[in-house]
Amino acid sequence: MLDKVFILLNEGDTPILHSDQGWHYQMKQYQHALKKHQITQSMSRKGNCLDNAVIENFFGLLKSELLYLQEFESIEHFIQELEKYIEYYYHKRIKEKLKGLSPVEYRIQSLIAA
Repeated sequence: MLDKVFILLNEGDTPILHSDQGWHYQMKQYQHALKKHQITQSMSRKGNCLDNAVIENFFGLLKSELLYLQEFESIEHFIQELEKYIEYYYHKRIKEKLKGLSPVEYRIQSLIAA
């Protein structure tokens, strides 16, 4: 995964990579590779799952609303459907905790109110 990311980085990019404290993320070789490519490593505190909760929730929904509901003819077909799902999720899928709005609608409303 990292090798693919390294290829995509442009001069001056300084991304942050967030992970849990899995043993592979703590390996010196892994940390050195990140540092060499100016990637800042961010890890959850021990026993703190809250910083991963939002993305874990999203992946759970993605699996139940897309992945488990259809079969894909190819990786290209999967990527196409994934892009459509992400568009739907952010622009059309309403959430009760966002006052019945989609994430984009909620952000826009918040910006207007500020």
